[in-house]
Amino acid sequence: MRKIEIKYISVAMLSLALLLGSCSNDILEEEPRGKFTPEFFESELGVQGGLTYLYENLRSIYGFAYFMSTAETGTDEYVPAQSANNNFYDLDFAGQGSLTPDSGYIVGQVWSSAFPAINTASGIIENAEAVGLDNSLIAEARFFRAFYYFLLVQTYGGVPLDLGSGELVFNQSAVRTSVRNTVAEVYTKAIIPDLIIAVNDLPDNQRVTGAVTKNTARLYLAKAYLTYGWWLENPNGIPTYPETSRTDPDGNSASYYFQEAYDMAVEGIDNPGPYSLQEYFYDVHLASNDRHSEMMLYADHTEDSQIYNGGADLGWSGPTDGRGPNTAVWMVTSNYTTISVDDVSAVQREAAQSYGRPWTRMAPPVKVFTETFAEKELDSRYDGTFVTSYRGNWDKGGDTTPTITAANGMEIAPGDPVVSFLDDYDPSVDYSVNGGNIGGGQIPGRSDYVINLNEINRRFYPGLWKLGTYRTDHTSGLGSPNGALTRPFPIAKFSELYLVAAEAAVKGASGSYTARDLVNVIRARAGKWRFDNGEQQERMEDNSSAMMAATPATIDVDYILAERSREYFGECQRWYDLVRTQKWNELADSYEIGGNDAADHQPAVTTRSIQPHHYLRPIPQGQLDNLDMSEADKAAYQNPGY
Repeated sequence: MRKIEIKYISVAMLSLALLLGSCSNDILEEEPRGKFTPEFFESELGVQGGLTYLYENLRSIYGFAYFMSTAETGTDEYVPAQSANNNFYDLDFAGQGSLTPDSGYIVGQVWSSAFPAINTASGIIENAEAVGLDNSLIAEARFFRAFYYFLLVQTYGGVPLDLGSGELVFNQSAVRTSVRNTVAEVYTKAIIPDLIIAVNDLPDNQRVTGAVTKNTARLYLAKAYLTYGWWLENPNGIPTYPETSRTDPDGNSASYYFQEAYDMAVEGIDNPGPYSLQEYFYDVHLASNDRHSEMMLYADHTEDSQIYNGGADLGWSGPTDGRGPNTAVWMVTSNYTTISVDDVSAVQREAAQSYGRPWTRMAPPVKVFTETFAEKELDSRYDGTFVTSYRGNWDKGGDTTPTITAANGMEIAPGDPVVSFLDDYDPSVDYSVNGGNIGGGQIPGRSDYVINLNEINRRFYPGLWKLGTYRTDHTSGLGSPNGALTRPFPIAKFSELYLVAAEAAVKGASGSYTARDLVNVIRARAGKWRFDNGEQQERMEDNSSAMMAATPATIDVDYILAERSREYFGECQRWYDLVRTQKWNELADSYEIGGNDAADHQPAVTTRSIQPHHYLRPIPQGQLDNLDMSEADKAAYQNPGY
């Protein structure tokens, strides 16, 4: 019998969220609770409460600071920044750290968060019919059981389907042994069957705001088919664990699953339900527009209550406070507060989307700006992703100085740019007059200090505007920039159906749309501007035709990955994308960036040593320590290489 240590399948000390049963309600309401017991699921209230917990538990992963590192550091999107520690060095494989089973949150957060949710989902599925719960609600539990198993199998390889009481059964056992199923078994016994039922039984429209629907399940079923197809194909011979042949139990080929992925994604595109693309990429991440029609799944937060914000302090919060604070963007925000001009602290922490709390743990390497986002004039996605200018806000901090003397002896006022990153390389930038703490240089005729994007360093670089802070509970001043974010953290968007179908088409699937057709829907939208974020002014411009014309006639996987990075940069998808396609080594084995000094504008090349076994994360040591096994069996349970 396959069993798993009870620590990871109980829900002790987590919050129970009680789901309002009436379809007329449009929100999820939460009530703290210590743990779930088998008896609790034997009531309608208990089943509904467990269901809402599955949504709440998303906050334990998405928006969590160190999952940001798990999913982004070591890729071609992010590298350790000036204030990094081993939560970041361990994942960079550049010699400053070493990824081990003891590496803490960066190896254990997915494991410890997913298994309680899986067990809760199993408890709901087993008891829902007996208490008269509708099939559509049971389908939500099936979606989440598949969702968490999908995340686990991508992170660790094969994982247990039996948590102690039988495969896919609610565990009531405290026996501390465990056997890992193979990757193929996890997909064919758990993920795919649950998602097929979810597609069939979920409603077209959201039961409550943020709830999963038929089309959410279609997206994840398409992604599961696609990822499993790649696993079966194994183009670069990456090892799997537990060791098994790359064969499907039903005898289907990788091509079969690529076609299934394409068909399911296209079905989602052709039957959108309540979802649609935003007209402008800028609006996808404009904080005042959160929870819009493109968002299919997100880890939600609120500024109305600390309790209902996952326990995260709304005024001052650490990255691990509460049960899932949204502090991910802190990690990728450089310390812009060191910008002092004319003895004035010109740019101060502010609870606004371009500012927030700077932790300077992760920085984008140079190629992000010179290759991934090379097209900055036609394509709005660079402007709608990054903070490209830090503007003066000393007045909001109480300093009444009307203007200060900045670059070239010119005066700037509050709201004017203090430091800007140049879209196009300018060899005339003179960094010798930057004032030291800014790191910016001067070019004639500009009052702001400037930095070429191919001369950034680990200390000062463009922040991630798309995930930035947003609060409505202050009308003046700097607000509360040190509290955990109260925005939803994006997990899945309607746009991804197009890129999943396009990737499947690249892998040989066929149908009514070509890969180029599908990619061009996304690129056409990227060409439309309504606001210039860097210049902070209206910009009504439609470059859709030029964007589509620039798309290659033949799309390959590298191009799909580049488009995915432009769409989902910094959203905790990149490591999983590179691992799925086995392109991690090829696209991220080295990077270029300056050092830790703000005035260092001489980027150096860093080489990573990404080994085949790194394509799986280690099983966390805490799990192994609590298993009643011999040391030899524990060693066999662990992924090889760790």
